[in-house]
Amino acid sequence: MNNHTDHLDDNETENGYIKIDRYNEGKIASVAHHYSDILTQLGEDPSREGLIKTPERVAKALQYLTHGYDLDPAAILKGAMFKEDYSQMVVVKDIEVFSMCEHHMLPFFGKAHVAYIPNGHIVGLSKIPRIVDAFARRLQVQERLTNEIRDCIQETLNPAGVAVVIECKHLCMAMRGIQKQNSVTTTSAFTGEFAKDKTRAEFLRLITANLH
Repeated sequence: MNNHTDHLDDNETENGYIKIDRYNEGKIASVAHHYSDILTQLGEDPSREGLIKTPERVAKALQYLTHGYDLDPAAILKGAMFKEDYSQMVVVKDIEVFSMCEHHMLPFFGKAHVAYIPNGHIVGLSKIPRIVDAFARRLQVQERLTNEIRDCIQETLNPAGVAVVIECKHLCMAMRGIQKQNSVTTTSAFTGEFAKDKTRAEFLRLITANLH
């Protein structure tokens, strides 16, 4: 993220790995101040022991959960494009998705399945999950998220077709409102060759097949 100050967050270490989070300290302080007021409005005492650091923790969490605003998904793809004479379907399935509903700022999470048919260029496979994350780490609705992933791949790689299917559970449905804990929302978006029934059916067969 832009203008970040690097520091160790709670000195978290695990198996020799040190987790380093980058934060914009000015934004953290501003958001934390507002969350202290919110806690008061909710009837809590932000000065009590269990809540003293809560505003700052929430501010850091929100900045991480929305860090996709500082990422350029197209640049991520362009950084690993390669000329290749391959014209069969490339599928990356079961990509973990974690995002925040823009209506209630509650999480939704699940899996994304992405495919494209190269047209002179392929992209490093790790970049597909990265652009999913770049768009998901923003305030979102699942429908727009699906289209943004599709459009980014189509416009950047210019493949013969792109397919995206996302399956998610939404906590705004599970925790409030209708309170249906087991419902799953599925969205899809297709371009080019995937508009054809045969190609789309092959993609759907591959993402539902157990190939292990």
